[in-house]
Amino acid sequence: MSTDVVVHADARVLAEAVAARLLVALVDAQAARGEASVVLTGGELATAVYQAVAASPAQHAVDWSRVALWWGDERFLPAGDDQRNETAARAAFGPLLAAAVVHPMPAADGPDGNDPEAAAARYARQLAAAGHPARLPHFDVLLLGVGEDGHVASIFPEQPAAYETRVVCAVRGAPKPPRTRLSLTLPTINTAEQVWLAAAGPEKARAVELAFSGAGPVQVPAAGVAGVDRTLWLLDRAAAAQVRSRLRALR
Repeated sequence: MSTDVVVHADARVLAEAVAARLLVALVDAQAARGEASVVLTGGELATAVYQAVAASPAQHAVDWSRVALWWGDERFLPAGDDQRNETAARAAFGPLLAAAVVHPMPAADGPDGNDPEAAAARYARQLAAAGHPARLPHFDVLLLGVGEDGHVASIFPEQPAAYETRVVCAVRGAPKPPRTRLSLTLPTINTAEQVWLAAAGPEKARAVELAFSGAGPVQVPAAGVAGVDRTLWLLDRAAAAQVRSRLRALR
């Protein structure tokens, strides 16, 4: 397993570069396995990445009917709520999602009602069914944003989710709203072939530094993330400001 860090000039260039990498990864996965599976994340940077994918001429090289899209975490709100990661991704990807095989996390007005534990168990069953006979499907790329406190997905520092060993867990009392969420756990995240952590802006610099400082996964969940084959940190210069000596920069 390799860990690599790439730095781009700013958030806009970073989003375009991540989009280009993602399209290449999808094409490569389909060439190797006949299909591709990606775990999506939320946030402004992720939305910019998805918009860049949809706008790229290279998206026509991907057979989107053979792309499975999952989510690493979700705000447990009604379907279509503007705060849901799924809502933002659908708007950003546009028609591409209509062609893909989409597996959104359950909503608060779904079949389990306002019960996040039942919704988390339902998503775990969906993952198991797609991965049969394994517990999980093959994830080619799992995308993560990095919070200012070092959280990834909805796994926050010192919170119960950081200790979870189930496939999917409910998150109650999250430090930032909305308080109730669903999240893949660290053991699940770490089954992905490649995990990409993306961060932009000076407000993320301290979290990036902590992740590289030897902190544990409970204190800094981003430090507990590792892809089976590759862990890739994708940063802009501002986010990388406090760890420049360790980084390979793209100029």
